[in-house]
Amino acid sequence: MAFEELKDNIAEADRTARSYIDTSAEYYKLKAFKFLMQAVMSFSKMLIVGVIAFIALLFLSLAASYGIGQALDNTFQGFLVVGGFYLLVGILFYLVRDRINKPLLKKFSEFYFDD
Repeated sequence: MAFEELKDNIAEADRTARSYIDTSAEYYKLKAFKFLMQAVMSFSKMLIVGVIAFIALLFLSLAASYGIGQALDNTFQGFLVVGGFYLLVGILFYLVRDRINKPLLKKFSEFYFDD
Protein backbone atom coordinates (compact mmCIF):
# COMPACT_ATOMS: atom_id res chain seq x y z
CA MET A 1 0.00 0.00 0.00
CA ALA A 2 2.76 2.44 0.82
CA PHE A 3 4.37 1.57 -2.50
CA GLU A 4 1.12 2.24 -4.35
CA GLU A 5 0.83 5.63 -2.68
CA LEU A 6 4.47 6.39 -3.47
CA LYS A 7 3.90 5.28 -7.06
CA ASP A 8 0.85 7.58 -7.32
CA ASN A 9 2.82 10.49 -5.88
CA ILE A 10 5.64 9.94 -8.34
CA ALA A 11 3.18 9.69 -11.22
CA GLU A 12 1.49 12.91 -10.10
CA ALA A 13 4.86 14.66 -9.79
CA ASP A 14 5.73 13.47 -13.30
CA ARG A 15 2.43 14.80 -14.69
CA THR A 16 2.95 18.12 -12.91
CA ALA A 17 6.52 18.43 -14.18
CA ARG A 18 5.47 17.62 -17.77
CA SER A 19 2.63 20.12 -17.54
CA TYR A 20 5.02 22.78 -16.28
CA ILE A 21 7.49 22.07 -19.07
CA ASP A 22 4.75 22.20 -21.71
CA THR A 23 3.38 25.45 -20.28
CA SER A 24 6.87 26.97 -20.15
CA ALA A 25 7.53 25.93 -23.75
CA GLU A 26 4.27 27.53 -24.88
CA TYR A 27 5.09 30.70 -22.95
CA TYR A 28 8.49 31.04 -24.60
CA LYS A 29 7.01 30.32 -28.02
CA LEU A 30 4.48 33.13 -27.49
CA LYS A 31 7.17 35.45 -26.16
CA ALA A 32 9.37 34.75 -29.19
CA PHE A 33 6.40 35.30 -31.52
CA LYS A 34 5.59 38.61 -29.81
CA PHE A 35 9.18 39.78 -30.10
CA LEU A 36 9.42 38.68 -33.72
CA MET A 37 6.21 40.46 -34.69
CA GLN A 38 7.24 43.63 -32.88
CA ALA A 39 10.59 43.52 -34.65
CA VAL A 40 8.96 42.98 -38.05
CA MET A 41 6.51 45.82 -37.46
CA SER A 42 9.26 48.17 -36.28
CA PHE A 43 11.42 47.24 -39.25
CA SER A 44 8.50 47.80 -41.64
CA LYS A 45 7.75 51.21 -40.17
CA MET A 46 11.40 52.23 -40.29
CA LEU A 47 11.68 51.00 -43.88
CA ILE A 48 8.64 53.00 -45.01
CA VAL A 49 9.78 56.15 -43.22
CA GLY A 50 13.33 55.61 -44.49
CA VAL A 51 12.23 55.29 -48.12
CA ILE A 52 10.09 58.43 -47.88
CA ALA A 53 12.92 60.33 -46.17
CA PHE A 54 15.40 59.11 -48.80
CA ILE A 55 13.21 60.30 -51.66
CA ALA A 56 12.70 63.67 -49.95
CA LEU A 57 16.43 64.00 -49.31
CA LEU A 58 17.18 63.10 -52.92
CA PHE A 59 14.94 65.82 -54.29
CA LEU A 60 16.18 68.37 -51.75
CA SER A 61 19.77 67.50 -52.66
CA LEU A 62 19.08 67.89 -56.36
CA ALA A 63 17.39 71.25 -55.72
CA ALA A 64 20.28 72.40 -53.53
CA SER A 65 22.84 71.26 -56.10
CA TYR A 66 21.14 73.12 -58.92
CA GLY A 67 20.60 76.18 -56.71
CA ILE A 68 24.23 76.31 -55.61
CA GLY A 69 25.27 75.62 -59.21
CA GLN A 70 23.27 78.59 -60.45
CA ALA A 71 24.77 80.81 -57.73
CA LEU A 72 28.27 79.72 -58.77
CA ASP A 73 27.40 79.74 -62.49
CA ASN A 74 28.57 76.12 -62.66
CA THR A 75 26.22 73.21 -62.01
CA PHE A 76 29.12 70.79 -61.58
CA GLN A 77 30.47 72.81 -58.65
CA GLY A 78 27.01 72.85 -57.07
CA PHE A 79 26.93 69.05 -57.13
CA LEU A 80 30.48 68.96 -55.73
CA VAL A 81 29.49 71.19 -52.81
CA VAL A 82 26.48 69.02 -51.94
CA GLY A 83 28.55 65.85 -52.37
CA GLY A 84 31.25 67.29 -50.10
CA PHE A 85 28.62 68.13 -47.51
CA TYR A 86 27.38 64.53 -47.51
CA LEU A 87 30.95 63.29 -47.30
CA LEU A 88 31.52 65.44 -44.19
CA VAL A 89 28.27 64.20 -42.64
CA GLY A 90 29.34 60.60 -43.33
CA ILE A 91 32.74 61.15 -41.72
CA LEU A 92 31.05 62.77 -38.72
CA PHE A 93 28.71 59.80 -38.28
CA TYR A 94 31.67 57.43 -38.56
CA LEU A 95 33.51 59.29 -35.82
CA VAL A 96 30.55 59.26 -33.40
CA ARG A 97 29.30 55.77 -34.24
CA ASP A 98 29.97 54.47 -30.70
CA ARG A 99 27.81 57.22 -29.22
CA ILE A 100 25.05 56.18 -31.60
CA ASN A 101 25.40 52.39 -31.17
CA LYS A 102 25.21 52.33 -27.36
CA PRO A 103 21.82 54.08 -27.04
CA LEU A 104 20.43 51.96 -29.87
CA LEU A 105 21.61 48.76 -28.20
CA LYS A 106 20.10 49.90 -24.89
CA LYS A 107 16.78 50.76 -26.57
CA PHE A 108 16.56 47.43 -28.39
CA SER A 109 17.46 45.48 -25.24
CA GLU A 110 14.64 47.28 -23.39
CA PHE A 111 12.37 46.42 -26.30
CA TYR A 112 13.33 42.72 -26.17
CA PHE A 113 13.29 42.24 -22.42
CA ASP A 114 10.07 44.18 -21.88
CA ASP A 115 7.43 41.86 -20.43
